[in-house]
Amino acid sequence: MKGFGSLVAVAVAGLLAITGNAEPIPRSSKCKLPLVKDQQLVKAIHLRDLLKCGKDLENIAYATPYRNRVHGSEGHKNTVKYLKHTLEALGDYYKVELQEFSTNVTLGSSTTFFVGGTELETASFEYGNNGTWKDVPLVNVANLGCNPEDVPETVAGKVALIARGDCPFTQKLTNAGAKGAVAAMIYNNGEVGPAAGTLTSVNELIPMGGLTRADGLALAARIAKGEKIPSSGTYWAYVTLTKSHNVIATSKYGDPNNVLFLGAHSDSVDKGPGINDNGSGSCGILTVAKALSKWRTNAQVKFAWWTAEEEGLLGAEHFVATSSAEDLAKIRLYLNFDMIASPNYYLGIYDGDGSRYNLTGPPGSDAAEKLFEDWFAARDLKTFGSEFNGRSDYGPFLDAGVPCSGLDTGADGVKTEEEVAIYGGVAGEQYDQNYHSAADNATNLAPFPFEVNAKAIAYAVATYGRSWKGFPARLAANSTTPARRNVQSVGVNIPWRF
Repeated sequence: MKGFGSLVAVAVAGLLAITGNAEPIPRSSKCKLPLVKDQQLVKAIHLRDLLKCGKDLENIAYATPYRNRVHGSEGHKNTVKYLKHTLEALGDYYKVELQEFSTNVTLGSSTTFFVGGTELETASFEYGNNGTWKDVPLVNVANLGCNPEDVPETVAGKVALIARGDCPFTQKLTNAGAKGAVAAMIYNNGEVGPAAGTLTSVNELIPMGGLTRADGLALAARIAKGEKIPSSGTYWAYVTLTKSHNVIATSKYGDPNNVLFLGAHSDSVDKGPGINDNGSGSCGILTVAKALSKWRTNAQVKFAWWTAEEEGLLGAEHFVATSSAEDLAKIRLYLNFDMIASPNYYLGIYDGDGSRYNLTGPPGSDAAEKLFEDWFAARDLKTFGSEFNGRSDYGPFLDAGVPCSGLDTGADGVKTEEEVAIYGGVAGEQYDQNYHSAADNATNLAPFPFEVNAKAIAYAVATYGRSWKGFPARLAANSTTPARRNVQSVGVNIPWRF
């Protein structure tokens, strides 16, 4: 990126730790900016700016040895600098703070898996342990490997072949390791590529790798017929304790007791630069934040770029955990944007009213969903409810009783024939065919959903920035009560835990 060399040379000094006990930022009585208007703010969002931001993030990643933006890595640190520099260049409109967070992170990894002399498609798991083996037979594990009795005694000294589903990966590995397995291969429960996910933390479990459903079923069938199948695998990852930062920008204008909060995660997985996941959401709210700086709002508007989402929503969880109940109760609405430019997209709105998935959010989640639905419908754009399961950074806010909504265009779910008839694309393939891969670069961004979603974000900011009319007040009864949601469901759309 032109001029980025000087940008990243800027030292990040005076890092500010944010706590929920901080005093509200006073409103200025001297703000002479005009009150925000929805049409003008929407018109200020341009595709060229969104795509340039995506390219900037790609350049940041590719300028580093690992070519990614994993939290705590050089790529993510430079992403934080880029966001902070861009926001501070807007003058004094926002108070920009960096909230430090420390955790273990996988900075890089390498995977190979062979059966005989044939290499199969495979994937590694976050916090999976390093392991290498050569010509070690595979052994079938019964059912889904969730119970000790599912694992045969014959697995000792061999590699366990296990189907994905019903229980955490750690439980499957614990059962296989207790019977003496030297490693485990998990095959997927849907036609969406090799199994992948996270073990959530550093552990002492046996090494593991992921296989596609087709390859896993084929191997299991051969083993069931009595065939001895030698396997060779190499699974390597570099895990280290690191520090990274949430970037939080709070407008210095508007009512601090009625906050509109928008967020997107700024980190990637270790496989690639993460430009759709989640450079698209990061760039979407950054572009809106820039456009908003020319306007006054009645509500205080806060933007956050969360770290460590890919490790399990850790940055957002840290923010919520260190905020007081009083400050969380001032958040009238939290809006989340994670993957808003998937190449095989659909247009999704978080199902806050539970009409599609029967998972509702705190009062106001339904109203925000309706606002987005009406905006898209006015443009003859069909939308679908997205499962409101807390899979992204809005999850900790839901648990704190904060009304939530957001937009997405799909991740590793599979596109349907109905959606193809509406949006085009390819049925039976993932919404993002390059999800969590090295190919999630700037060419992976679909221009139409990227632009229309960013404009929808601007509309929501202008609407709620002007007035909360018709939006339910935050009540004591729903300020700290966990929302009804389910992050433990087992389908192929929940790869980060099971």
